[in-house]
Amino acid sequence: MAGKKGEKKASSSSFDIMSAFGWIAGIALVILGIAVVMPDPETNTTFHFEFDKLSGFVDIPSIFIVLGGTFAAQMVSYPLSYFAKIPHHLKIILLPTKFDPREYITQIVDLAKVARSEGILALQDRVNDINDLFFQNSLNMVIDAVDAEKVKIMMETELDYLDERHAQDRNFYARASAYAPAFGMIGTLIGLVNLLGSLEDPDAIAPAMAVALITTFYGSMLSNLVFAPISNKLKVRHEEEYLCKMIVSEGVQAIQAGDSPKFIEEKLTQLLPSRMMQAMGEEPKGKKGKKK
Repeated sequence: MAGKKGEKKASSSSFDIMSAFGWIAGIALVILGIAVVMPDPETNTTFHFEFDKLSGFVDIPSIFIVLGGTFAAQMVSYPLSYFAKIPHHLKIILLPTKFDPREYITQIVDLAKVARSEGILALQDRVNDINDLFFQNSLNMVIDAVDAEKVKIMMETELDYLDERHAQDRNFYARASAYAPAFGMIGTLIGLVNLLGSLEDPDAIAPAMAVALITTFYGSMLSNLVFAPISNKLKVRHEEEYLCKMIVSEGVQAIQAGDSPKFIEEKLTQLLPSRMMQAMGEEPKGKKGKKK
């Protein structure tokens, strides 16, 4: 996930085709599942679509109960600032900033070589070439000769804050994912009550049944196709960013300690997932020499 307002990006954004395709495919498959008519030899029915069936799944009272109720519960649970961040979160999902830990490692190793050969102060000329504000600030503390323990504490505090802030954002959608099916059940109960109260009026039975059943459908769709996937994708984005920030933290501390570039590279590479280590030609720690 992107950092605080004003923070520079780690890399240019690119459209996430998987997220867009997932939503489009999910909605399309549900629509096709409603409209498709399978062949039946007994009635000479061929495979075809009857899209007029979709009208039976549109019910305004159910929309009010589920969608309106979910957002009303969210308003009680969270301040307005969380709702203001929804467009930003959608941008993070569809136009994510690319955080490549291998690029971070390469950049840190290059800086370590400069610091080793020319001294820490020589890094001052290279700070402005860094596009990550957390990386810039951390390196500036080292250049300014801030005590190593203070540098460590400040970076760890920033990482803890990042983790907590992103967790709160994810929880906003996870909570909505729980509210939507609950209001779907409330709509079902409302529909059943209306149904039982109108058994003597045949014309009122159908609308009551529609509310009773469709609200559950709406609640499940919102929960499993919208809110839960958004929460999970934000978690994926967070993990990508957090890994790079952790690499920065470890790398900057190693530069300040005067560790060799080769040692820093090996140390940071061990933080990568196994698939990335293999792509870099490295074996995960503890697995060297083992046969596959």
